[in-house]
Amino acid sequence: MSFYTWKSEHLKRYGIVVVLGFFCALMLWIGQWSQLPVFSNNGEPRALTQGSEDRSHVALTFNISWGTEKVYDVLKQLEANQVQATFFLSGEWAERHPDIVNQIQEDKHEIGMMGYKYESYMEMKPAEVAADLREAKAVFEKLGYEDINWVRPPHGHMNKEVLKIIKQEDMQAVQWSVNPRDWENPGTNNIIDVVLNEGSEGDIILMHASDSVKQTPKALEVILPGLKQKGLSFVSISELVSGGESKADQIE
Repeated sequence: MSFYTWKSEHLKRYGIVVVLGFFCALMLWIGQWSQLPVFSNNGEPRALTQGSEDRSHVALTFNISWGTEKVYDVLKQLEANQVQATFFLSGEWAERHPDIVNQIQEDKHEIGMMGYKYESYMEMKPAEVAADLREAKAVFEKLGYEDINWVRPPHGHMNKEVLKIIKQEDMQAVQWSVNPRDWENPGTNNIIDVVLNEGSEGDIILMHASDSVKQTPKALEVILPGLKQKGLSFVSISELVSGGESKADQIE
């Protein structure tokens, strides 16, 4: 074999190695980006409905818009089972009960908001929706919570216009994937069955801690250990999103 032939063969091999190395690096880079949450499509904002199904995580969420009794029962169950949750609070409620908001935060739960007045955004003009979100922001900032990014529109009512306004306010809409409709008090066993039967990897579970719920604290006594027995871990919405690719549904 001549020197030039030997050199040519080695250059070819070196070139293949370089190309393969570049390809692997590119795949890793793409893989990292594919794990980031995507909440819009072609510029249209969407609502977060579910986390990655590749991780054994679930996000338990509670809405509070009125009352002060049931929230303590819910917090006791979460503490007893060492479970972290995300609480979506109306600004008006938080403003009236800062001590309870502090208790939620001290118990290491995440705090999101549901606007200020807890009135359907579908019945408001765009300017009114933006004003309600800003009023709620001001309330939470005054209470010392300046980094709230998650918003669940009152009653879960939203459309493209509402989502656009939420995005313009630098926030992200959060919906859910499992809903036992506990505010209707359908029966403790019914609440338990829905959550345990439907709850799986990546789910966002909607529950309530307002005084309208009469059966939720009791249902949690079974739900919390039950989901753990299914191999699921409880995380906040932020941790659910950061843990992998998330699903966001387009709202008509």
